Amino acid sequence: MDTEHKKQLQAAYKMAPTYYGVIQIKNLTNNKIYIDTVANLHNRWNFYQLNLNKNFYRNNPLQADWNTLGIEAFEYTVLWKKDAADVQNMRQTLKDLKLKWLHQLTPFDDRGYNRRPKDWEEND
Repeated sequence: MDTEHKKQLQAAYKMAPTYYGVIQIKNLTNNKIYIDTVANLHNRWNFYQLNLNKNFYRNNPLQADWNTLGIEAFEYTVLWKKDAADVQNMRQTLKDLKLKWLHQLTPFDDRGYNRRPKDWEEND
């Protein structure tokens, strides 16, 4: 690849919109799900795979199932996304978004890998 073409690709990458959103990792053997919100969806599945393959992911139950079953038993899905250009406070936006999706999908206990937030209330 010549230098000019490489520069064009880098410029195009920098100009591409950034999307934040909600992802789901689903265990296809037991249907348990893991819900997360991310500030940048680009290559996010690669991030999860890398950390899980290196036995470095912070969610112990998900990590244990990954170690036992392997990547073939899991499915990655973007449930919702939006352009990040207009977000003023990404941290708060992601926190609120995650709480909304946790209430909607309740991925806890035998249904999923998420932990209930400390201030969790069923009718929040």
